[in-house]
Amino acid sequence: MAYADVFKALSDPVRREILTMLKEKRMAAGEIVARFDVSGATISYHLSILKKAGLVFETREKNFIYYELNASVLEEVLLWIHALRGVSDGEIKE
Repeated sequence: MAYADVFKALSDPVRREILTMLKEKRMAAGEIVARFDVSGATISYHLSILKKAGLVFETREKNFIYYELNASVLEEVLLWIHALRGVSDGEIKE
């Protein structure tokens, strides 16, 4: 995981909204596109940025592509941020 890719992915409000949606459940690409007033190509671009950052998993089933949140990358970033603040792993878990 490259932090630059993660922060780039998180910098866009559309991508943050996609992550929020995927927090609830895995979704097909078409379901994600239907929630936005932009083209399918635009959402595809955003999903590719999220995949590159490792923030989402992609699963292909028959004619559908499903996306789901990869929370472990977010957890790693949060641990790094807490370390910058001087918070230990033990304090985070408490």
